[in-house]
Amino acid sequence: MKTAVYRKGHFNAAHRLMNPNWDTKKNDEVFGLCNNPNYHGHNYDIEVRVAGEVDPETGYVVDLKWLSDLIKEQIEERFDHKNLNLDTVEFKNLIPTVENISRVIYEILRSHIPQKFDLNIRVYETPRNFVDYPG
Repeated sequence: MKTAVYRKGHFNAAHRLMNPNWDTKKNDEVFGLCNNPNYHGHNYDIEVRVAGEVDPETGYVVDLKWLSDLIKEQIEERFDHKNLNLDTVEFKNLIPTVENISRVIYEILRSHIPQKFDLNIRVYETPRNFVDYPG
């Protein structure tokens, strides 16, 4: 009986969308206000979906306290109140779009969640803009 459990997380971070291989004009055309040289911030909400078989001994897919701690330690503490472009190794050479942020979060958590479980990451950059990344 495959079942999915979800845990939400949250972090606040600044970023700037720009391609260093482009001139200012092209970056402005493609990224608009998100290319602000002084950066801008978002209140990111994340949903982590883990799906698998329910353990008959515990009744859990995974312990949600364990998943909550994992998200806090690996994602929230790493990215909260950071400038993604300047303060994180993950985005030193990667444009911190919400698409790339969701993929990075997936890769970080995937390394801690057993392969027998399906993993999906949803990141809300705003209440109306979000990305799903199933890996």
